[in-house]
Amino acid sequence: MIVRSLKDIIGTERDVHAPTWCSRRFVLAGDKVGFSLHDTVLYAGTSTKMWYANHIEAVYCIEGEGELVNDENGEKHRIEPGVMYLLDGHEHHTLNAKTDVRVVCVFNPPVTGQEVHDENGVYPLLTLDEEDA
Repeated sequence: MIVRSLKDIIGTERDVHAPTWCSRRFVLAGDKVGFSLHDTVLYAGTSTKMWYANHIEAVYCIEGEGELVNDENGEKHRIEPGVMYLLDGHEHHTLNAKTDVRVVCVFNPPVTGQEVHDENGVYPLLTLDEEDA
């Protein structure tokens, strides 16, 4: 059994920051459960372009207001508490945060914990060596 608290993650290597977001990573590839689980905040007034070419991501909004744009077809969706979206087709997308938007994200395959979006908004597909796991 694994039990982790947000207060114990903040300020550690599991607390990853970028200019438009921070992601607190509760479950990572090293936990060997087949997915990763993140508590992420996208900062108010920012736009984050993303494309998970190597991962499937489910996102559940628990706080804040924003807009999700499918960059491939222009579709727009209001993001607010209680809304979930699933990027099951590796869609290019942008999250425009009106307020701080706090979401819970699940990735498959799991991330290792050190990924950040590259210039295309992609997380690289990193794997753990057996000795690192």
